Amino acid sequence: MPYYYHGPVMPGGRKPTGGKIRVSRGKRKREAGRHPAFTTIGERRLKLVRIRGGGVKLRLISGNEVNVAVGGGVTKRAKILGFIENPSDKTLSRRGVITRGALVRTELGVVRITSRAGQHGLLNGVLVRENVAS
Repeated sequence: MPYYYHGPVMPGGRKPTGGKIRVSRGKRKREAGRHPAFTTIGERRLKLVRIRGGGVKLRLISGNEVNVAVGGGVTKRAKILGFIENPSDKTLSRRGVITRGALVRTELGVVRITSRAGQHGLLNGVLVRENVAS
């Protein structure tokens, strides 16, 4: 597949003639990123962030409860007892940061987080393994 000057950037950032492809402009405000929330276990703390268009996103800084889908259309709110792991990144796992896909221990059992806490401002999850009462 040939690379064209106005199409995909050639490997090495060069035009077909060998000239260097230069960045045509700098970043715009709308393209700027923001710092991640790094949600942890603790007393519920939210941060409001204004987004483009005047809306608001909720950043969950810390939380201690999760809405758990236990099956059959039933959802229960459970207290988080501890952090198990975050398979997305070992550094986040060491720090106990809760993101989508993280595993936490609750009163109901082991729960996998399905919401994006830094975007949605709450913790939702599905029950992976129930607590076995002895």
